[in-house]
Amino acid sequence: MALLERKDMADVNNNINNNSSTGTEVSSNMTIYINNLNEKIKIDELKKALHAVFSQFGKILEILAFKTLKHKGQAWVVFEDVQSASNAMRQMQSFPFYDKPMRIQYAKTKSDIVAKADGTFVPREKRRRHEEKGKKKKDQHDTNQVGVGLTPAYGSAYGTTPPLSQIPYLGGVKSMVPEAPAPPNNILFIQNLPNETTTMMLQMLFQQYAGFKEVRMVETKPGIAFVEYGDEMQSTVAMHALQGFKLQQNSMLITYAKK
Repeated sequence: MALLERKDMADVNNNINNNSSTGTEVSSNMTIYINNLNEKIKIDELKKALHAVFSQFGKILEILAFKTLKHKGQAWVVFEDVQSASNAMRQMQSFPFYDKPMRIQYAKTKSDIVAKADGTFVPREKRRRHEEKGKKKKDQHDTNQVGVGLTPAYGSAYGTTPPLSQIPYLGGVKSMVPEAPAPPNNILFIQNLPNETTTMMLQMLFQQYAGFKEVRMVETKPGIAFVEYGDEMQSTVAMHALQGFKLQQNSMLITYAKK
């Protein structure tokens, strides 16, 4: 499904207005509404990053984000079940996402894919007529659904290649696991990354820890990266905090880089 056409924006506007209100309690559901997102990030990159950080909580059915001015800084993530959405909201609340803390709550309206699955889907024309009547009865149950687009296909990983002296386990060794662990130092070696991982995604995760300097990816070797900190104490804190963090169901393996 492509992004909503202009004629369908009224449904999303209604969802935004509902989520902006603070007068009513929103019940738990499969869709979370996120705002306070960095408006400078391109939509495709934003959706990739959202999928990367939220897929650890469960299967994502679809992600919604728009380029229009009114919808900037906002997104909707639809999970397969309520528990996944609840865990995601609880654990990622105020998470520093592209230098801004995310604000997350349950969405007040369903996505089309969820409504079709539970039998409550209402075609858009009928839905609009129903909403016009609903304006006269504010306490009437809101049955409109938000139409959403499928997450676009991911692009390839990119980044700069670090000096050869910092790339461990070359020389024909196939295994990504070192023969002997490297001593603690300020550079971390990240393994088991999804091939679609980008430098921006990793920066978003690692820059929240003190001493962060840069992320270096190896363009010819997807699935690995290097993250540099000011000293080994700072790199150790980040390693323990993010060890096993899931990106698209892949648990990151973090060790000290060989020098």
